[in-house]
Amino acid sequence: MEKPLQRVLSALELLQSHARVSGAQLADLLGVDRRTVRRYIVELENFGVPIRSERGRDGNYALMPGYKLPPMLFSNDETLALSVGLRVARDLGLSDLTPAVASAQAKLDRVMPKTLKRKIGDLNAVVALDLLPPQAHSGSEFFAQVTLCASAAQTLLLRYAALDGHTTEREVDPYGVGYLYGAWYVVGYCHLRRELRSFRLDRVRAVSASPKTFGMPSGFNVLEYLRESIAAVQRAHAIVVRFAFADMADVRRAIPSSIGKLTQERGRIRLDAQADDLDWFARELARVSLDFEIAKPKALKSALKMHLEKLLMRHS
Repeated sequence: MEKPLQRVLSALELLQSHARVSGAQLADLLGVDRRTVRRYIVELENFGVPIRSERGRDGNYALMPGYKLPPMLFSNDETLALSVGLRVARDLGLSDLTPAVASAQAKLDRVMPKTLKRKIGDLNAVVALDLLPPQAHSGSEFFAQVTLCASAAQTLLLRYAALDGHTTEREVDPYGVGYLYGAWYVVGYCHLRRELRSFRLDRVRAVSASPKTFGMPSGFNVLEYLRESIAAVQRAHAIVVRFAFADMADVRRAIPSSIGKLTQERGRIRLDAQADDLDWFARELARVSLDFEIAKPKALKSALKMHLEKLLMRHS
């Protein structure tokens, strides 16, 4: 639990980040009552922080214009959260950000009390992350520019290389950036193809911001789109499986969107998928505790039967 002084400093940080904030908002953000908020304001004023107060039922507070805040202070829990976040950033293959990550961690280490250092320990040794290793080249040199344009709803100009090395110039409205299966992607509307597309950052050869802006679609889920588009890539085997006696929510929980596309079909749920390895797909189906029928290919039925027979032999 935070100590009273830490809560007072948290109130100061909130005043810094809001031009004007009500007592009710501060109470809600800090998890205290309004009387306690008023006490925090008095304590900050006693510390010499000039605060402008407006009368009213809740009261509104703001820092006086031009006031320069002291250096940022973090609680123990905030420091731990930052250290874990920096570890994640390093492991996601953003090599261009590695110096910044190391510098930020060094600053934390310098001001961190010894008791907290013992609590955190060596994160590299004690924290395990379920992340696929990034590609040898992640395209991280373009990460800052791409994310900046996505945040500002500003069109990107990309020079993009296909698998065969052929490059094209693309005008893309970036809806977001995602990390999936060891690679970074920017997802958005491609003006060349006139449809939604995903572009791997390691295949981007150049990027610049266009003066054009665009309207961001509400509720767009970058990772959901990536999983579904990757699942739809043409592979050796086209697969159709139908689920009976189950609703869409149950099937969605059992079948990740990265495996295939689910649709309603005459009272049943249809799964359309692609796979190069039918034995792998059979193992995935064997984990599903729902009634299903394999419509195609017949080879998948054989693969599932062989997998179940092996399981029975191991446990007989």
